[in-house]
Amino acid sequence: MANVVVVGSQWGDEGKGKIVDWLSEQADIVVRFQGGHNAGHTLVINGTTYKLSLLPSGVVRPGKLSVIGNGVVLDPHALLNEIATLQKQGVTVTPENLRIAENTPLILPLHQELDVAREKASGKGAIGTTGRGIGPAYEDKVGRRAIRLMDLADLQMLNGKIDRLLAHHNALRRGLGMSEIAPRALFDELSAVAPAVLPYMDSVWSLLDERRREGKRILFEGAQGALLDIDHGTYPFVTSSNTVAAQAATGSGLGPNAVGYVLGICKAYTTRVGAGPFPTEQLNQVGKTLGERGKEFGVITGRPRRCGWFDAVLVRQTVRTSGIRGLALTKLDILDGFEEVKVCVGYRLDGKEIDYLPASEHAQARVEPIYETIAGWQEKTARARSWAELPAQAIKYVRRIEELIGCSAALLSTSPEREDTILMQNPFET
Repeated sequence: MANVVVVGSQWGDEGKGKIVDWLSEQADIVVRFQGGHNAGHTLVINGTTYKLSLLPSGVVRPGKLSVIGNGVVLDPHALLNEIATLQKQGVTVTPENLRIAENTPLILPLHQELDVAREKASGKGAIGTTGRGIGPAYEDKVGRRAIRLMDLADLQMLNGKIDRLLAHHNALRRGLGMSEIAPRALFDELSAVAPAVLPYMDSVWSLLDERRREGKRILFEGAQGALLDIDHGTYPFVTSSNTVAAQAATGSGLGPNAVGYVLGICKAYTTRVGAGPFPTEQLNQVGKTLGERGKEFGVITGRPRRCGWFDAVLVRQTVRTSGIRGLALTKLDILDGFEEVKVCVGYRLDGKEIDYLPASEHAQARVEPIYETIAGWQEKTARARSWAELPAQAIKYVRRIEELIGCSAALLSTSPEREDTILMQNPFET
C-alpha cells in the first residue's frame, strides 16, 4: 500500500483537483505541501462546483482529514474566507477535519502590496505573478523574518518579530514610494485573526508520522506544476516554491521514505498562464479552439491561458525530475473532432536538434519545436469510462504519448465529472 503524491507535470492547471478528489475517496488524509492561495483547483461533484485555492481537495469529502503543511504559505484571511464559502455550500470545516502546521509562514497584506508594487515597477520585465503575496512571503521565510502560525499563540513575543519584519519591509516600501506600516497596526491585525485560525494549528509532522505508522493512506496534493518549480522550472517565470514531488516530504515534515507512488497530471495538450517560454504555443485558430473548448481561464485570476500542442519533451523531463511512475492524462475530449493533432518530439536550437529544455532563459526563448503529426478522431471521447468506449485513434494517441515520455498512463479523464475517469493502474495499490 503506497502513499501517493500528485504533481502537475506541465505549467499547472492540468486538472489536479478532479484527480485528487477521485483519489481522496481511497485516502484517509489529504496534504497540501507547497504554494499558497495562488493555485486554484476546481472540483465538480454531483453537479456542484467547488473552487478551492488553499484548502486540500479532500476537505469536501466527509471523514477525511485535510492537512496544510509547513511548505505552504498561509494567508489567514483567505483561509477563513474559503472556509466560509464552503460552509455556504454545505461543507463543514472544523479542527476535526483540518489541521495546519504550526510552522507554516503567514502571508500578510504587506506581502500582497509588495508583490503588486514590484510587478508594476518591473514594466515589461514583469513575470506575471498573481499578486497574492506568495513570493514575498517565501522571501521572508528564507530571510528568517517570517511571522509563522505559532507566533500568533504567543502575543507577548510577537512585537519583537514584527519589528524585525518591518525593518526590512518599511525600507523596501520607502524605496518604492509606499507608506510605511506602523508596528501597532500589524500587531492589532494579527491578534484579531489569531482566535479564528489557532484552533486548526498542530504539529503536523508528528501527526502525519503517527497516522502513517497506523497504516493510514496519505495523499499529497501539489499545486501548480513541475515546470513552475523554482529550481527545475522555466526560471525566472516560475513560482516561489518547489513544485516537484520531492517537496511532498519537505513540505509536510515526513521523511522521503513516506513518499510512495508519484502520479503526474497533464493535459492532452499544453497550456500556460502568464509570461515565459512556451515552445508549442499556437497563436492561431488551433490555440483559440483549444482555449474555447477547454474553458481555459485561470480559476483564481480569470486570466485566459495560452494554449498549444502536447509537448512530450517537457513532460518527459518532468517525469524524471519528479520521479513520476504513472500519468493521469486529462481533457482528452478537448481534442475530439480535430482532423490531425501534433506532438512535439524534440527541439531545434540554433540549428541543432536537442531532446530537452535547456536551463538558460535565452535558450528557452529560442528553441523551435519539432512536431510529429498524428491522425485525429471524429468520434467522441467525452464521458468515456472504459478503453472500449474510446476511438481507436484516440487510443493510439495515448499510447504514442506513453512511448515519448517513457511513462505509462494510469488514469484518463474525459470530463470534469469525477465518474468520467478510466482507471488503468490504481496508485494506492501499486
